[in-house]
Amino acid sequence: MSKAIIIATILGYIAVLFTVAYISGRRANNEGFFVGNRSSSWWMVMLAMVGAAMSGVTFVSVPGMVAASGFSYFQMALGFMTGYFVIAFVLIPLFYKRNLVSIYGYLEERFGTGAYKTGAWFFFISKLLGASVRLFLICVVLQLLLFEPYGLPFWVNAAVTVLLVLLYTFQGGVKSLIWTDTLKTVCLVLSIVLSIWFVLERLDMSLSEMIATVKGSESSRIFFFDDVNDKRYFFKQFLAGIFSVIAMTGLDQDMMQRSLACKNYRDSQKNLVVSALLQTAIIFVLLVLGVILYTFAARMNIALPAGSDNMFPTVATQPTMPIIVGILFILGLVSSTYSAAGSALTALTTSFTIDVLGGAKRYDDNRLTVVRKRVHICMAVAMFAVICALFVVGNSNVIDAVYTLASYTYGPILGLFAFGILTKWRVRGKYVGIVAIVAPVLCFILQQNSEAWFNGYKFSYELLIVNALITFVGLMLLIKRDKQ
Repeated sequence: MSKAIIIATILGYIAVLFTVAYISGRRANNEGFFVGNRSSSWWMVMLAMVGAAMSGVTFVSVPGMVAASGFSYFQMALGFMTGYFVIAFVLIPLFYKRNLVSIYGYLEERFGTGAYKTGAWFFFISKLLGASVRLFLICVVLQLLLFEPYGLPFWVNAAVTVLLVLLYTFQGGVKSLIWTDTLKTVCLVLSIVLSIWFVLERLDMSLSEMIATVKGSESSRIFFFDDVNDKRYFFKQFLAGIFSVIAMTGLDQDMMQRSLACKNYRDSQKNLVVSALLQTAIIFVLLVLGVILYTFAARMNIALPAGSDNMFPTVATQPTMPIIVGILFILGLVSSTYSAAGSALTALTTSFTIDVLGGAKRYDDNRLTVVRKRVHICMAVAMFAVICALFVVGNSNVIDAVYTLASYTYGPILGLFAFGILTKWRVRGKYVGIVAIVAPVLCFILQQNSEAWFNGYKFSYELLIVNALITFVGLMLLIKRDKQ
């Protein structure tokens, strides 16, 4: 695939993206930036939620992981769907009732300033690392396809990517993101479906033959019940999926600021339920795409790279592949890149401005606008720095890295909210931060020694649940004598 086509595809999408962002966000005020003026239609927010959840990591990594893990990721997807129902019917009414801009305001109301700041800081760290890891993968692919052939270093790639994200989110925030995420969802779904269609044409394979190929593939196994020590074990993946989506969506300012942009909580609930069903279907189709791409590579004798994350870009841009598939891959990749990074950047700005700096309480509207824009630039610089650091360290499986990080950083947030919702006890707020730091440290020790301590059992993504439980128990030790 020629570099000219890659560049033209990227520039074409960016032009459309900036046009949509400008039109939707040109009159956005601070409320529009933070919560989209709470006036968005539920179906648009639903499409935006799908786009936000289906990041470039999902688009690139899920097809590639089929060879090593089969369809086991679908077990997590079923957990995701279950978790979305919990968010819709437990968390959404809670947040709307309090008319929250930042969801961590609930922690301040429930436990005081100490817990509020702890939740905000853990979200900040979680989102900065998680978003940077996701964006890192896309930068690696762009480096392979575009920047490296021109002899440009990785830091130039990262700088250009982050700068473009900064520019299109600078004014409109959530108000722009809902529209651009909707655009992303349409592009992503079309890219996946059309990629399958054109690959099948190239293989001269009918739809029924594709189904038979997928069913007959050793990689199409979904459920794993035989070995509890296997990271693919059903209950590990299913429970991890439930609690991961509760923590990484329901307790994540980035994701929830979209749902909070709906007109009322009923619309927000509809958005989440439909979004859950659509995301589950998309993940399954991506797994099917993985089998088809591996089949294509085997028939065409294509040498695949060592890292599974490089499988899709390598196969999609082969000369033996129809050129439209390469274009669709680039379109899906770029659309998911800028949307996911833009939403993360906006959420980081919102959390730092509202939660850490206390901007809504400290500044009038004009001053808040200035502070918000300065914070937005600082967050972009921070993301750039983390991406460059990740390039130095490296990681062959980005999905694994995302959920491993989430196990450590989102665990205390999940524990805090669970304690607040499930109990009526008050705690000594000034010690909450200590509990939130100790819990991940204990989890790390546990993970490093679990095989020796528990007869070969090795923790995987379910470590998030353990982290939350440790936080919950730690908060119980801080209970005050009087009750609410």
